[in-house]
Amino acid sequence: MLIKVIGAGAGGGLPQWNCNGRNSADARSGLPTVKPRTQASVAVSADGKQWVLLNAAPDLRQQINETPELQPDPNGPPRNSPIKAVVLTNGDVDAVAGLLCLRESQPLTVYGSARVLDVLASNSIFDVLNPDLVARKTMELGSSFAVEGPDGAVGLTVEAFTVPGKIPLYLEDEEKGTGGSFGTEEGDTLGLKVTEDASGKSFFFIPGCSGVDDTLRSRLQGAALLFFDGTLYTNNEMIDQGLMQKTGDRIGHMNMSGPNGTLALMEPLGIDRKIFIHVNNSNPVLREDSPERAAVEAAGWTVSYDGMEVSL
Repeated sequence: MLIKVIGAGAGGGLPQWNCNGRNSADARSGLPTVKPRTQASVAVSADGKQWVLLNAAPDLRQQINETPELQPDPNGPPRNSPIKAVVLTNGDVDAVAGLLCLRESQPLTVYGSARVLDVLASNSIFDVLNPDLVARKTMELGSSFAVEGPDGAVGLTVEAFTVPGKIPLYLEDEEKGTGGSFGTEEGDTLGLKVTEDASGKSFFFIPGCSGVDDTLRSRLQGAALLFFDGTLYTNNEMIDQGLMQKTGDRIGHMNMSGPNGTLALMEPLGIDRKIFIHVNNSNPVLREDSPERAAVEAAGWTVSYDGMEVSL
């Protein structure tokens, strides 16, 4: 199984279009220790020919142009694509906006929770994905399914499961829910277990998560590979940098550091390989020479980058 990180950044990417924070400014200027990143998405293949996208970032057109494996076969018909399916973990803009790049009557399959597919159905702009050609299939949470493209199974099985998180910012309703839920419901934030049918090898993809509960802890114990939410290093970093008046808790993303951070909570789980993805432009780990980068690497984590490849 081949896994390609086609986008490693959080919403807005690095540099973000309107951001003059230190990381964005240095990435824009070409500082070699702060590499640009597009918004988070991973491409997976069992055979190197048929590819499945995990989330469809707004940068998808650029990501395809930078990834030869995702481009049309030059010996194929006038229109063709190796992208056979997209599996969505949430309804955030940075997870679904790239679907609009997959228009032009190309057959494929879109998988999502009932909650996320309802969000797509409520916005007619997503009907540019011709419903006669693009199937939308509901994932039953906690149940595995064989991923299918227009020509049948692609050799991968996916299990979608709920993780702590929250409703997308653009769907928040101040009057709904209690305890700051803003209307969050089951299916708003998912993790994925992706298994290669032929080998039985698997990995986890969890680009958004607001906490590690006992259920998630048990699920990840002894995993071979984990891609996990790397949005923030500290809960208050966007406030401290003057970028946004919201904490990580408020936007539904846990932070890496501290006693309740990812480094501490994941350390006992015996995960073989741990990779941060969906890294926000405020996060100091994006600076390759920073003490924060050294700290996460010392804890056994890797910070993903666009173009990163992992084989299982």
